[in-house]
Amino acid sequence: MTPKQRVYAQINHQETSPVPYTLTFETPDLARKLDAYYGDLAWRNRLDNHIVDAPMPHPLLGIPGERTGEAALIKDLFGAQWDLHKRPAHLVGPPLTSPELNGYTFPPISACFEPDWETAARAFIDAHPDHFVVASPGFGIFERTWVLRGFEDMLSDVVLEPAFYEGMVEAITDHQLQIVDRMLKVPLDGILFSDDWGYQDGVLIGVERWRKFIKPHLRRLYDRVHQAGRVTLNHVCGSVREIIPDIIEVGLDVLESVQPEASGMNPYDLKREFGSDITFWGGLGSQSTIPYGTPAEIKSEVTRLLREMGAGGGYILAPSKGIQPGTPPENMAALVESFVEQGASFSYSMNCE
Repeated sequence: MTPKQRVYAQINHQETSPVPYTLTFETPDLARKLDAYYGDLAWRNRLDNHIVDAPMPHPLLGIPGERTGEAALIKDLFGAQWDLHKRPAHLVGPPLTSPELNGYTFPPISACFEPDWETAARAFIDAHPDHFVVASPGFGIFERTWVLRGFEDMLSDVVLEPAFYEGMVEAITDHQLQIVDRMLKVPLDGILFSDDWGYQDGVLIGVERWRKFIKPHLRRLYDRVHQAGRVTLNHVCGSVREIIPDIIEVGLDVLESVQPEASGMNPYDLKREFGSDITFWGGLGSQSTIPYGTPAEIKSEVTRLLREMGAGGGYILAPSKGIQPGTPPENMAALVESFVEQGASFSYSMNCE
């Protein structure tokens, strides 16, 4: 099977050997540290991420750049001003200073795509025919609300200005649907949405408000992707255990991150409860096992994830976040080796630890 075929098989809840995986690095210097650890670049050729990212339509649809180390202000397509000197970039000037959409204009859809995006995306897909190719439309509908209003004002709006907030979410979704429609003109395998609804202990705006304001519009986005015959994937950090039945209901195929340190997000519990209805992508602790475990502990946890999460399909192996700065080189090496050495000898009949 090709990497693409393995990913589709897992989404269809079929076991594969090896289990598809992704392993990424938050900063380029981490990979260079691994070069030094191994003494050559051969390890890079061993990695074969099964899911690969085509270019985003426009970089200013998301966080607009990397940390620079010094003050650097930039304005995104929606009029929000960002300070890039920290990691990640900090929002310092939201465009809506009051709970009012009158007078605000969303960027034209043509401006949300770089002039050569379609050509570049098709070229990327052609260069990766055996891989599962996704692309992201940038900030999700919830995240876009705080980008437009600022985080504290967004939280106030949800409680004090619910009619405004509901109208803002609808307008954002209408705009994002137009972006997604254009993205679906190229033969991507799926659309990877990104919308961090959770923090470590729960849903940021509360479960009931999330269901009222966000859930109906997620259905609109997911329906549009499914109508085009593509897969829906969503990156979500934090604790979202309480709304997993909801995202299954509205049509999410793949939940990415599965942050095990967050409340209720133990991947093995999630697999037992929801594993027949959704595919989990992630689950290896980026705040715990990866930076603070031993290489042996990392390899043991990867083995358990493969056995338990991979049983019956519905799993893509990955850290819950890209490898973070400060991770010891020997731990990064343990990840590379345990991911790529699954091999055809892996058996789901092995006893779970």
